[in-house]
Amino acid sequence: MDFDFDSNQLALRDSIKRYMKAEIGPRIAACEADRRIPLDVLQGLAQFGYIGGLLPEDDGGFDLDFVTWAMMIEEAGYCWGSLRTILNITNIFLRLVNAYGTPAQKAAFLQPVLASTRNVCVAISEPNHGSNVAGIEFKAEDRGDHYLLTGNKLWITNGVNADYAIVLARTFSPACEGKLSLFLVDREQSPYEARLVDKMVLKASGTAELGFDGVRVPKENLLGTEGGALKTMLTGLNYGRLNIAMGAVGAAQAALDLSIEYAKTRRQFGRPIGEFQLIQKHIVDMMVRTEAARALGYKAAVAVQKGLPARVECSIAKLYGAEAAHEVAKIALSVHGGLGYSTEYPLERIFRDTSGGTIPEGTAEVQTLIVGREVLGLSAINAAGAAQ
Repeated sequence: MDFDFDSNQLALRDSIKRYMKAEIGPRIAACEADRRIPLDVLQGLAQFGYIGGLLPEDDGGFDLDFVTWAMMIEEAGYCWGSLRTILNITNIFLRLVNAYGTPAQKAAFLQPVLASTRNVCVAISEPNHGSNVAGIEFKAEDRGDHYLLTGNKLWITNGVNADYAIVLARTFSPACEGKLSLFLVDREQSPYEARLVDKMVLKASGTAELGFDGVRVPKENLLGTEGGALKTMLTGLNYGRLNIAMGAVGAAQAALDLSIEYAKTRRQFGRPIGEFQLIQKHIVDMMVRTEAARALGYKAAVAVQKGLPARVECSIAKLYGAEAAHEVAKIALSVHGGLGYSTEYPLERIFRDTSGGTIPEGTAEVQTLIVGREVLGLSAINAAGAAQ
């Protein structure tokens, strides 16, 4: 399959590379220390289509094709894992509101996010439930002109910084007995608790635990239909998995490039270490994994672009890409020796960040079961609502 870029795509990629290196790279350390990415970072990236890039132009987007989008996410992953993650969540929020929101919801929630004046999160996972969406315990109770939201959400990307949240809840109303629904929550209008969850990976992604204790949410903030959230969420899984896969490719390429440069310039025993056979094998092994992950990622992007189901393609790309990126980063540490562990050098961050790529948007184990089900026609996923 041919993944060659046209001249416009190449020009866009070059512009993004220059901008990331000049404007984003110097800010990474400070943002990692602050555990957040300021909105002006997103505002600067909007010119390239990173905010709402997949939305139609009539809705404020750029109407990008998925191959171009995959290329852009690869570049974001090359620069910084936390940035790629925030872009993913922001665009999932935009896609859901644009696809299922009412005109009033779009006016209230879509435009501020497209302008990068508001932070967002998508709250699905809970302390007891991640891939098993069918087990969601978080409740929304119909109280006439509003809902009462009660429960906890955990591992919510950007949750500590978000002004707006899309929240998944088991809904109880005269027309809906316990099915899943989505709600748009304006934190100023409907205050809830948010606690930063500090972690080893993606330190600037603002991961949080959210607490709702009978939080009032207006009736008009129901996103889509009552009880229709499971189908809504499943239709978007390919987007998230492709995003992680291409971000992993970018991270792997960054680790490879650092290693190539180091192998050329680091000298031992009077010559560059790149002349040593073992170092050359390390470099080649890293390149093979990176190129394989890239091919699988763009194959998935083409499948999504063609409107195919693309479940297998996206699951394979995410499964292999996330694991390959961390393996590449691990080999890169061997090439760099002690320097690779220094927090003053980007490889340490790349190694940490890639270690978390196998979990979100369905764990590696879940991706394996999805592909196995498609290949064999037999399901090993017993929970009806597990990530599909």
